[in-house]
Amino acid sequence: MIEAIFPGLYRIEIPLPGNPLKMLNSYFIRGDGRGLIIDTGFNRRECREAYDAAIRELNIDMRRTDIFITHLHGDHSGLVSYLSAPETKVWGGDYYLQASARGNAGPQWSYFADLIKQSGLSAENITLQDHPGYKFASEPFDRIEVVRNGDRIDVGDYHFQCLETSGHAPDHLCLYEADKKILLCGDHILAKITPNITVWGAPWGIERDFLGEYLDNLKKSAELEIDLLLPGHRAVIRDHRRRIGELLEHHDRRLNNILALIGDTRMNGAQVASQMDWDLTFKTWADFPPAQKIFATGEALAHLTHLTFTGRLQTELRDGVVYYSKKP
Repeated sequence: MIEAIFPGLYRIEIPLPGNPLKMLNSYFIRGDGRGLIIDTGFNRRECREAYDAAIRELNIDMRRTDIFITHLHGDHSGLVSYLSAPETKVWGGDYYLQASARGNAGPQWSYFADLIKQSGLSAENITLQDHPGYKFASEPFDRIEVVRNGDRIDVGDYHFQCLETSGHAPDHLCLYEADKKILLCGDHILAKITPNITVWGAPWGIERDFLGEYLDNLKKSAELEIDLLLPGHRAVIRDHRRRIGELLEHHDRRLNNILALIGDTRMNGAQVASQMDWDLTFKTWADFPPAQKIFATGEALAHLTHLTFTGRLQTELRDGVVYYSKKP
């Protein structure tokens, strides 16, 4: 489905088969000289066919169209190589460049074996091949122009400012149009569902508090004047401050839930994930598909790491597995 959102700005639904997200919202902006695509879909047949149809319907000339990638996840970046013509500029963050240039040998996967072992997930027989982002990633692609916070991208009547909003990804980016009060926000803010926050490194010795960064960037986003927030999945958002408040409350509840689960014991990431409150249809942890166990454990680790960085938990490495307990 293609929907006209604003003059010259279209939302293109790209199917994500077998994925709970169901669809990606890709966006196309028609400019006087060059157009712009924001995010693409997985590198798989169904997504390619949907984008081919959208290109025909909207009469998009990829020789005169550039691409902006909000973050490296495969459902947002998987078709970069497929869609790009030699004349296409591709913009994204520095971490995305490093990941895309090396494909499935990139830094986003180099720590995965350590994460599986140190979280305790190795007991679940989880492997890298269970991750959909690994299975449906773009071919290696290095023609990316790195953009950073405050950089400008102009497309016709749209004058965007790049905003760094790390958390969901190490260098997640949004596009803000101050005059039209529009924020194209990828997976930074979603309606009804909460963006997955994970850790991008082995749990033992991790150096960044990704959940802390995410919460800080949510608060900064609440300060913006926005009439329409265009996310990477699900419905558009018209009251961004209300939704940000809901997300902040959600993570506060989750942090308290984890502290209550740990109590006076010590637990690893997978153990915590298996007992957390999830708004999913699976009845037991055993029912979670492997990919969902990866996402759930990553979410648990992000919260455990935040609790460690803020001084409420301590860590201990035993037989290669990281355990978390309350500080005395």
